[in-house]
Amino acid sequence: MATSNVKLLGRNGCPFVNRVQMALNLKSIDHEFIEENPFKKSELLLKSNPVSKKVPVLFHAEKTICESLLIVQYIDEAWPNGPTILPSDPYERATARFWAAYIDEKWFPLTAEYRKAEGEEAKAAVRDKVIEGTLLLEEAFIKCSKGKSFYGGDNIGYIDIVLGSLLGWLKAEEILTSTKIFDETKILKLVAWAERFCADKTVKDFIPESEKLAEGFKKFEKLKAASNSN
Repeated sequence: MATSNVKLLGRNGCPFVNRVQMALNLKSIDHEFIEENPFKKSELLLKSNPVSKKVPVLFHAEKTICESLLIVQYIDEAWPNGPTILPSDPYERATARFWAAYIDEKWFPLTAEYRKAEGEEAKAAVRDKVIEGTLLLEEAFIKCSKGKSFYGGDNIGYIDIVLGSLLGWLKAEEILTSTKIFDETKILKLVAWAERFCADKTVKDFIPESEKLAEGFKKFEKLKAASNSN
């Protein structure tokens, strides 16, 4: 299948865009990256994703695909040659989708909730939920990896991409909150997995630097606060 008509509308540093870039690179798919202004939604974005009005958006053969989890699944199915992303076994495939949804809908939002929580009691309550979630993700890794390097086994798979795309932001959250999210004393195997993932040549270029993310977030919050005060 030709790849010259593939375009990705996204924003640098966005983990949901990064995971699509990882999937495209894993499949060796040539594509054009269109940068979206983070402060002003483009006409292209509003037209191509009128429902959520968010990036990423993938354009392929005059078709538009939205939402990062669906885009990664689409990439795996539209380009069957090369490394597979989702498992071929129906049960394992469903399991991968389950954990991907858990990460995006329940676990990752807790990290932002912790940063916004006010008071020690509130922070402690959210921190306990984050720790509980990381323990579940470690258990899932043990079961899905079957003793191998990644959730996908010997190679990076669907859950790896979904969780791995968030690692830069998770480390930025650690900087912003002075809290350890991936604590090797509690989730040794998951921490080791994260190190392997970040070192993998197919994905490492799409994991943004945590220090820059943290600094950028601080500047954005200052701009937002100044705008709200006017």
